[in-house]
Amino acid sequence: MRWRDVGAVFTAFAKLGLTSFGGPTAHIGFFRAEFVDRRGWLDEVLFADLVALCHALPGPASSQLGIAIGRHRAGWLGGLAAWTAFTLPSAAIMLALALAAGGPGAVVPPAALMALKAVAAAVVANALIDMTRTLCPDWPRRAMAVAATAVLVAVPGQLTQLGVLIVAGAVGAGLLARPAEAAGRQAGGGGMGLPVLWAAVFVALLAGLPLARGAVDMPLVDVLDGFYRVGALVFGGGHVVLPMLKAEPVVATVTPDLFLAGYGAAQALPGPLFTFAAYLGALAGPAEAPWLGGVVAVVAIFLPSFLLLAAALPAWHRLRAARGVRAVLDGVNAGVVGLLAAALYDPVLTSAVTGWVSVAVIAVAFAALRWGRVPPWLVVLAAAALGAFVPVF
Repeated sequence: MRWRDVGAVFTAFAKLGLTSFGGPTAHIGFFRAEFVDRRGWLDEVLFADLVALCHALPGPASSQLGIAIGRHRAGWLGGLAAWTAFTLPSAAIMLALALAAGGPGAVVPPAALMALKAVAAAVVANALIDMTRTLCPDWPRRAMAVAATAVLVAVPGQLTQLGVLIVAGAVGAGLLARPAEAAGRQAGGGGMGLPVLWAAVFVALLAGLPLARGAVDMPLVDVLDGFYRVGALVFGGGHVVLPMLKAEPVVATVTPDLFLAGYGAAQALPGPLFTFAAYLGALAGPAEAPWLGGVVAVVAIFLPSFLLLAAALPAWHRLRAARGVRAVLDGVNAGVVGLLAAALYDPVLTSAVTGWVSVAVIAVAFAALRWGRVPPWLVVLAAAALGAFVPVF
């Protein structure tokens, strides 16, 4: 590892952090163009291996891919540089938005908030259709997704979400098993240190932070525990983080209006959607230092990605060849579709639909996203401008 390589990683990902609009799938396309085609840091085989690994792990796939690319180029300092540069622009903007929205004298127009909520509904609906096509291509998985939706609507809550994903994985193991895939090229190589230790740290934090939260009365510990758990348990990344965050007790103090307005605003920004955590952490954290709550939330929600990558990279070539692992993940992904469908109903539509104007905005935004191929960030900016200057909500 050379410091020059770390600097090159930071510079490359800073550019992507400022320009990579369009969500996780688009981010992967940007990464391939930059690091396979333009810079030649990876070949096609290794890039595909890393993409597969990051989709198999919980957490934000595109951010994990960036960390893995940075690590491949310049060691773990390179991975840290890649994450920092890619995450910082949108995280800083979301933190500033939270301070404006939640601080004294906030001047966010109510109509603009309603417009952002309406666009959030359109974005989630569009994402649900795409994810259903990709993750539920056959009737067994579609049936699993419908069943998961029904359970989550009838019995909402974080424990229900976790239970649904566990059951979906178990059903997938029984119904969706298929011949093992070829192992292919190892995706991480050696020299990763102690993978078992990183896995142990991941589990220790997942189990220990709730205990620490119960033992001490500190808002920052609450934020650390809640956002670490979301980063550790959310499968599917991207929009799936919405219901997981909404179910966290630490986020309960954030009003539905501010929650969905922030989620809608996040669509207008480049970089990872998980920087929504900076917004929520600032609103839910200590009142005397809201910015610190935002910083802790961002670090906490991405920390599992570092630990899981450090644990999984050396053994990924063996995991990919395990038929049972793939079947379990197929089942979990079907449950993820059901989780997102339930979230589309509540809290998204239940909060966003307030009358015929909001329904019209949702319909127009959905059409622009689905058939007009208008970038989400442009749809969000247009809706926010409509709400700010034409307050008809």
